[in-house]
Amino acid sequence: MKVLIAEYTASRDPSLAPEGKAMVSVLQESFERSGHTVLLPGSGDFDAEIARLAPQCDYGLVIAPDELLSTFTHTLELATHNIGSDSTSIAVSANKRLTAKILSGIGISVPQEVPADYTGKRVIKPIKGAGSVGVRIAKDGEMPGAGEMAVEYLDGEHYSVSIVGSRVVGEACGFYSGLPPVFLTINRQYSTVDENGVFTYHGGETPVHPEREEEIIEIAKKTIERLGCQGYVGIDMVVGEEIWVVDVNPRPTMSLVGVVGVIEEEIADVLLKATVGLPPEGVHYNGKSATFDEVGGVTIS
Repeated sequence: MKVLIAEYTASRDPSLAPEGKAMVSVLQESFERSGHTVLLPGSGDFDAEIARLAPQCDYGLVIAPDELLSTFTHTLELATHNIGSDSTSIAVSANKRLTAKILSGIGISVPQEVPADYTGKRVIKPIKGAGSVGVRIAKDGEMPGAGEMAVEYLDGEHYSVSIVGSRVVGEACGFYSGLPPVFLTINRQYSTVDENGVFTYHGGETPVHPEREEEIIEIAKKTIERLGCQGYVGIDMVVGEEIWVVDVNPRPTMSLVGVVGVIEEEIADVLLKATVGLPPEGVHYNGKSATFDEVGGVTIS
């Protein structure tokens, strides 16, 4: 079968290109080991490249910054079977304010939005954005700019959960089976805050097994089921007095480069089975651990 992997940043965003290329590389290798042919977009207009290549493919996946992902995914959906989240779920998940409202409605803890006169420490972040880009600790009296929001600062350990949602809706909704998502790993996140209060992401390690592991996994499953996410999803959490969901990324994230090195299954096989509603019950760890940086470098030990 032919699979289109359309990653936006590799040739269109120099600041994020190394991360994009690393994710494409591990996905392409996995699909090819599984016997599939992988097509990649050229350097022309990205949306036009998807529209050109997708009809030739049996399956497709788009990876792009969250604020662009829904539009490009919709183009893919019109032409082939999308193995990622559908464009509507992506649009919802990309909006941090809306996502927080939806998740808090089912009892999941999220960072609370706060005013400028809030007496505690505040974090300003884009309402739509990827990773730690634009995230900073607010200065006294600082107001969020256009397209930004201010939330309470959370004390705790930073983790992400890598999980694969089974078929829910979309152009292939006939595959819906109601089976639960496939938990992959919990990943520790490395990040720093500089003297100006700006957060910077530095990669992480996987798999890790925090004290509240089972709670973290259950919250991750509830999160993507509520948002209707499908395919590979990364969920950022802070674990302290509570377990807070701080971001939902309805697409492959940098954790992928570590995850593929610590599970026995081919990630391509997991994604393809999940997208037709027949996900495996789980994955098996191979006894190794991985550390990865923000540009795709990975060490397996």
